[in-house]
Amino acid sequence: MPDRSLNKKFEMIKPGNVFLAIVAICITVQSKAQINPYNYHSQKKITCKKGAVISAHPLASQAGVQVLKEGGNAVDAAIATQLALAVVYPGAGNIGGGGFMVAHLKTGKNVSIDYREMAPSKASRDMYLDAGDNPQMDLSQNGHLSSGVPGTIAGLFASHQYGKLPFEQLIQPAIDLAENGFVITAAEASSLNHNRDEFIKLNTQTPAFVKTIPWKAGDTLIQNDLANTLKRIRDNGAKGFYTGETARLIVEEMQRGKGLISYEDLVNYKAAERTPLIFPYKGFSVVTMPLPSSGGIILQQALGMLENRNIGKMKFQTAASVQLMTEVERRAYADRAEFLGDPDFVKVPVKTITSKKYLTDRMKDYIPNKAGSSTQTSHGIVTESDETTHLSVIDGDGNAVAVTTTLNGGYGSHTVVGGAGFLLNNEMDDFSVKPGVPNMYGAVGNENNAIAPGKRMLSSMTPTIVLKNNQPYLVTGTPGGTTIPTSVLQTIVNVIDFGMNADDAVNKPKFHHQWLPDVIEVENNFDPLVVQQLKAMGYTVKQRGRIGRTELIMVKNKNIVAVGDSRGEDDAEGF
Repeated sequence: MPDRSLNKKFEMIKPGNVFLAIVAICITVQSKAQINPYNYHSQKKITCKKGAVISAHPLASQAGVQVLKEGGNAVDAAIATQLALAVVYPGAGNIGGGGFMVAHLKTGKNVSIDYREMAPSKASRDMYLDAGDNPQMDLSQNGHLSSGVPGTIAGLFASHQYGKLPFEQLIQPAIDLAENGFVITAAEASSLNHNRDEFIKLNTQTPAFVKTIPWKAGDTLIQNDLANTLKRIRDNGAKGFYTGETARLIVEEMQRGKGLISYEDLVNYKAAERTPLIFPYKGFSVVTMPLPSSGGIILQQALGMLENRNIGKMKFQTAASVQLMTEVERRAYADRAEFLGDPDFVKVPVKTITSKKYLTDRMKDYIPNKAGSSTQTSHGIVTESDETTHLSVIDGDGNAVAVTTTLNGGYGSHTVVGGAGFLLNNEMDDFSVKPGVPNMYGAVGNENNAIAPGKRMLSSMTPTIVLKNNQPYLVTGTPGGTTIPTSVLQTIVNVIDFGMNADDAVNKPKFHHQWLPDVIEVENNFDPLVVQQLKAMGYTVKQRGRIGRTELIMVKNKNIVAVGDSRGEDDAEGF
């Protein structure tokens, strides 16, 4: 297929811009030489030396590795991968959502950047309640009113200060993929067809995801409006999204669909650099995301409750080890519901609820071989809060990056900004629409996570790096709503306590408990004997489909082992 973008680049050449045009064309030619969007496949594992990228889509992983080969570092690769995911993985990859980045730099510095969406200035605490004080969950989960102010582009530019290559170079693969199109797989075709009715119902203009006849494997998805939006970002930086033509298109879309995001909301959005959560676990250092992600605190609490217990001796997924981890998860999620919220708006007793004494006290009522109860075990006493995507990146210099980014539900709000070509999130559902009322993932909260203008909703995203002797050892994370922290927890325990290799740590069956509902969820291939033993203890156990799609990089004996989850079309690339 001809490269239509090259013709356009030649047409744009002006006398004073010859050098820049040649650079842009060279970047495109280089991109085309290494990424074939019409013939690709998913690769689950790679062992390499110089660098690796794992993401939810092969073309995005290839874009990231290409940047590493061009001299970029892990941060550059993470940016390029996210931008490519916004094109090739529209169910969760995005420029209309938000996310978190955790990085360990070769200098030894640890970084976390919060680009979580925030409530529009016109949002209010009870905006989803009807006259009878009943929650209208459809409004918080679908369409224009469910969208928070997008943070992804601000986050990418905040991250870019730690990169090496020009942003124009990092965004070009995404532009090419949007403008020239890419071949979709059978799974992608099925997903687009399944969501067709929602796309029609919840949009004011027909998006590129809707065809008159059903999508099929081998079709090419071209997104010209999205390509033009990406070009405005390339040419004008973050202002190319938060001001000017793109901002106008967002606000006009909001006006047509009775949404709340305004020009002022877009102009005022800022990504925030936070202090990472860093804590020890059995000789390793865990670096993870602080609030407004609940995931990092859940992980710190859970590992803290396991720190002095020899779960390794219990063996992987025996009734004893699953019960212990379930009770740890129960207590951490009970605290999430009671204490956590946006730290810019509410005071959260982080030091207290992650302290050794507090976590020891939380486990005093744990009884081996007997089911706990979420009625009896609530939050602790303090005397002083599923469609996402994750990528893991490492380079040869010792830079490691974990990024989890989201639209919240699959395809977010299902609303595409007319003329701009990108999906908006439905993150407003991650607030507590009403205290005690669960969101789409069953998570409950209270006033700490209530809606307020400019506030960031709680998240479960848990991008995490584990250091060994202050060098990257594990780089991991996963999508999956409230199952994210428990999947990351199990991945770390699988490696450190159960001694698993990277492949098994990712692909062995997962389970999940989140306080409410008081149920252990297990994947379909979970050991039926262990299920029977847990039920005999008094637990309610339910089978479910896949839990998450973990991306794991392990550095061992100077080799980089990258594993993409077999639960999806995730892809590991490296060199």
